[in-house]
Amino acid sequence: MPQEFWSNAIYSVTPTILVGLVFWFVIRAILKADGNERKVRSRIEAEERAKIAVPADPKA
Repeated sequence: MPQEFWSNAIYSVTPTILVGLVFWFVIRAILKADGNERKVRSRIEAEERAKIAVPADPKA
């Protein structure tokens, strides 16, 4: 009886944990990509401002 209980418990929890891990990896990848994109965009904007000698946006 106890062995059957634990095997059922493990089989019940495993799909939830796996789906949670996949969700976590996807969200982490999206957030990292967004952060990298913001850094690159900021760098490009700074380079473009330097080319035309416009001061940086004081609000940012």
